[in-house]
Amino acid sequence: MLGRVISSSRRPLVPALLTVAFAAVGCSSSVPVAAPSPEGASARQCRALQKELPRTVDGLERGTADPASDFTAVWGDPAVRLRCGVAKPAVLTPGSEHYNPGADAAEVNGVEWLFEKQDDGYRFTTVLRKTYVEVSVPKKYAPEVDVLTDLADAVKKTVPAGV
Repeated sequence: MLGRVISSSRRPLVPALLTVAFAAVGCSSSVPVAAPSPEGASARQCRALQKELPRTVDGLERGTADPASDFTAVWGDPAVRLRCGVAKPAVLTPGSEHYNPGADAAEVNGVEWLFEKQDDGYRFTTVLRKTYVEVSVPKKYAPEVDVLTDLADAVKKTVPAGV
């Protein structure tokens, strides 16, 4: 009789424990990313970009950004973070204390990117496009520029060239 009591009392716990385990896994897989707030044409371009972004970049699987937004995307762990509709980088803004008219830029598969060294990798931001798209890549993925090759087609297709 005691065996039955233990057995029957455990059964309701199994689904509950599985639910808790899956919830914990779900929580840990989202990556915090500050979502920009573009408006008008930039918001439309960012939404279009979101639909064209690849499932993988440089072999890294797409994850879930937190909060979920049409203006952000993440891949891998640690996460490569994309933000669309960000402000013009300070190094390109005359009058900014960080203004640098000789800032480093490079073309990758038809898209021009400004690159800025960060403590933990690089931040790349599109230039000569109607909307700024920023991609932060942890140094774990050196050479960090490699992720841009997988993003270029989506950017070219959805964010028009121009300033």
